[in-house]
Amino acid sequence: MCAAPTKCDAHCVNYIYIKCERNYNGGRNREKPVNREVAMEELLQVIKSTKPDKYTPKIVEKKDDYVRVEYQSPILGFVDDVEFWFPPGKDSIVEYRSASRIGNFDFDINRKRIKALRVELEKKGWASVETF
Repeated sequence: MCAAPTKCDAHCVNYIYIKCERNYNGGRNREKPVNREVAMEELLQVIKSTKPDKYTPKIVEKKDDYVRVEYQSPILGFVDDVEFWFPPGKDSIVEYRSASRIGNFDFDINRKRIKALRVELEKKGWASVETF
């Protein structure tokens, strides 16, 4: 994962890159804490079912603590990369970033993608690290 600001949404945006952290046990909808494996399954479900701006997700790499997804634009076929990393330790943290491969302006798609994923993950009990 690349170094970048840690605040989420508009606070960490430049036009082609966004990075955030989430706590998968920090949300109001989470009755009991879950382990990393359950959080990974929740994340994979959300990735597969969320298609902001009709970009198609393709999981290209998955490890116990890492997932890399490529999102392809429906019209021109541009590919953006999204990475998720569960850092070692006892904290229930996932770091993730969304980045365009080319260009200097992404028409806010990285921000929209992260927001769409965030909204779906919050339904499963995830929360911003800052609110935990």
